[in-house]
Amino acid sequence: MLSRAAILSAQRPAVAIAARTSATAAGNTDQLFQRPVRQEPGKVRMGFLPEEWFTLFYKKTGVTGPYTFGVGLATYLCSKEIYVMEHEYYSGLSLAIMVIYAVKKFGPLVAAYCDKEIDKISADWNQGRVDELNGYQEDIESEKTEQWRADGQLLLIEAKKENVALQLEAAYRERLARVYTEVKRRLDYQVECQHVERRVNQKHMVNWIVNNVLKSITPDQEKETLNKCILDLGAIASARK
Repeated sequence: MLSRAAILSAQRPAVAIAARTSATAAGNTDQLFQRPVRQEPGKVRMGFLPEEWFTLFYKKTGVTGPYTFGVGLATYLCSKEIYVMEHEYYSGLSLAIMVIYAVKKFGPLVAAYCDKEIDKISADWNQGRVDELNGYQEDIESEKTEQWRADGQLLLIEAKKENVALQLEAAYRERLARVYTEVKRRLDYQVECQHVERRVNQKHMVNWIVNNVLKSITPDQEKETLNKCILDLGAIASARK
């Protein structure tokens, strides 16, 4: 276990440095803030011996090397009485048998229960994160909606500006029409005044000429002219017969 811990502790700075270097090279800051992930324990043999202890012997002694070394070491410790087999040894052996039986019998159930509880706690933590992300997403959507509404307000303002421009144009054309009507009415008035003045002048001149002509005619001329007219009418009548 100590060797595996040492290997993992030695690997973590290298992994962190490699991750930091790759994040700097790629320019992605998300890799610097990765969420921790639960790691599974390393492989073991016989329930407590790390796999690394066995693979260490493979290059030198082959596959049977670790077992030969373990048996030889145990034989050496027992034969030289470095490890004395007293009554506590047999008590420990009995306890080890019971522990192994308990691990084999109840270990999967306890492991499944613990994994279930760990998954539940992890799911609760992750649910809080998911809820927070959903809240942020809703805020983003709300902000997008408000931006869309702001764009709609800009369109409404443009429409109001166009409406005001149309109203101003209508008022301008109405005033132009009013000016045209007033100018035409006054011009018509001036024209009518000139016509009336011309008619009055004409009538006055005609009356003046007629009166002067009548004044210049004597009664003898009038009688002579009347007789001449009667003769002319008689000649015309006889000519028609």
